[in-house]
Amino acid sequence: MTTVSWATWRRHFESNARRPMPPPAELPELPEAWRAAITRSLARFQVGEAGEGRIAHQIDRHALRGVDADYRASLKLFVREEGRHARILAGLVRGLGGELLRAHWTERLFVRGRRLAGVRLKLLALLAAEVVGIEFYDLLARRLPAGELRARLEEIRADEAMHLEFHADFFRVHLRGPAPRACFLVGWWAVAGVAATLVVIDHGPSLRALELSRVELLRGLLARVASTARAALDPAARVTTPRAGQGPTTALRDAA
Repeated sequence: MTTVSWATWRRHFESNARRPMPPPAELPELPEAWRAAITRSLARFQVGEAGEGRIAHQIDRHALRGVDADYRASLKLFVREEGRHARILAGLVRGLGGELLRAHWTERLFVRGRRLAGVRLKLLALLAAEVVGIEFYDLLARRLPAGELRARLEEIRADEAMHLEFHADFFRVHLRGPAPRACFLVGWWAVAGVAATLVVIDHGPSLRALELSRVELLRGLLARVASTARAALDPAARVTTPRAGQGPTTALRDAA
């Protein structure tokens, strides 16, 4: 049976919560087409990062296997960390001369879908959102010159990698037996497949302007969807290989 130290995750998020907000970034000179493309995409991601607070309150009303006070506190701190990302992205969008969006059709679609679902499916949708964010931020950061804009995206990307591990740990605890595992795989590939397709379509103009490949993004997304599925089913697997100093803080133990 898989157990997870939610107290370790709580300490991780509490430590992150003590980080000060970064100062306004000194943004690099970029071609106008790049600037418009980056602004457009970051504004859309900013809306999504700002809209995940409901689940933090709902988890208090549900009794789920393996969920304790530390998990509930960790989930609330995760939501706060996403809010931090939203504020960082808002600063980048404004610094690039863009305007923030009040809503976007992809964000509204995911919100409505989550509201119709139970807690487990909402967490599945959050897991898919982490996959999308990691791959897009990583692809964009690698295209940008070294500097504060790239550093901000790499910081968010590193946080999202840990979020992916955090949500994967939840499913490691809950997926017992062949039937739940089969249901997870069907649901995961459906939800994550839709999320991957939407981001490739929605950000297509930005990718073209930045001379980035839709195929490369989709390939990376599908590879991470597959690695996430493996990690959720195998306690010994990890979704990502974090950089030095950013390793997983979960204390996983297999108990008979």
